Amino acid sequence: MGQRLELQALLVDLLGSSNVYFQPPPTVNMNYPCIVYNRIGVTIHFANNKPYKHKKRYQVTVIDSNPDSDIPDKVAALPTCSFDRFFSADNLNHDIYNLFF
Repeated sequence: MGQRLELQALLVDLLGSSNVYFQPPPTVNMNYPCIVYNRIGVTIHFANNKPYKHKKRYQVTVIDSNPDSDIPDKVAALPTCSFDRFFSADNLNHDIYNLFF
């Protein structure tokens, strides 16, 4: 649990506001710009048939009405982060990244 809270704090600091949501239910009213993140998997490395290292993988979505926002660039600069896809819906831009943390 501690690592996820560290990621939460990192994303809040990166965004510059508390509009960071972890696995929000549909009833949550989000304020924009925001970052939404979900855990989507784990990568495990093995040695001698035993796990010795694992990293959780998160899907991080930056949602912003500004198409020229610098927030996606800040997320993309995080170590072990890779761009996944972009889409626009309801006049909001969604930049989606995969992040191992």
